[in-house]
Amino acid sequence: MDTIVRTADLRRVVRAWRNAGERIAFVPTMGNLHAGHGSLVAAARERADRVVVSIFVNPLQFGPNEDFAAYPRTPEQDRKILESLAVDVLFMPTVEEIYPRGQATTARVHVPELEDILCGAFRPGHFMGVATVVTKLLNLVQPDVALFGEKDYQQLMIIRRAAEDLCMPVEIVGLPTTREPDGLAMSSRNRYLTPEQRALAPRIFAALERAREAIEGGRRDFEAIEAEGMSELQAAGFRPDYFVVRDAETLGSPTPDSKNLVVLTAARIGRARLIDNVRVGEGRGAWGLGLGLEEEARRTSSC
Repeated sequence: MDTIVRTADLRRVVRAWRNAGERIAFVPTMGNLHAGHGSLVAAARERADRVVVSIFVNPLQFGPNEDFAAYPRTPEQDRKILESLAVDVLFMPTVEEIYPRGQATTARVHVPELEDILCGAFRPGHFMGVATVVTKLLNLVQPDVALFGEKDYQQLMIIRRAAEDLCMPVEIVGLPTTREPDGLAMSSRNRYLTPEQRALAPRIFAALERAREAIEGGRRDFEAIEAEGMSELQAAGFRPDYFVVRDAETLGSPTPDSKNLVVLTAARIGRARLIDNVRVGEGRGAWGLGLGLEEEARRTSSC
């Protein structure tokens, strides 16, 4: 595995692969890798001749009171994991390499309607930062396919929309959330949990599952289901930002006839802000998870 820090060197390697007619897969990460990242890399290896993984903790997506400086960084451990997964290139750029003229004056990517709702309402500017850095990385790597986890469902929808609207010829694939045996969605921020908080954390998934079961059992009083989910998390000791039922394709409010739904939540406990979701109805797979936007993955064709 080659480790590359400069964009010029990455472009040179990618150009050689392209000239050889090889297919490229890309998995962008912020490091502190876990089994969820490993599943994305394994899926990438199945879909391409070459696999690039990036590790970049993007300052543009962190608010002034968020955990950029404290975000867990484990570069040596991450490198060993990626080597064991037969990754071809690990791209680890500096902030200066990604934002050579600084963050304040860089061009930015906005995705109206999607970026200011749900997590975006509680983290202003977060999804602008995500869309901007992912667009830059996709332009640098120029992959045929890029893979993302469904745990960050809103993020996945925003990246898909940005790729489509900006005419990027890349297939965006979403893969199901990887979970601990007790149902907790794997996340780098799980490291913030104390043992007591970790014991409570699976209740997030349990609340989502109860909402899913209620909807699949025929209930369509979505506002009541949302209120029940909020109350359940609050009673368990969480500080939920939201617990909502949304259309899985648009993240808009569902109608009584909606069939492809997603239940999403973000809840705080101690230092950690945990997000999770489950798909409902047509989009549901094992564990109440989405089968993945894998089935909807497509190369941009609208431009």
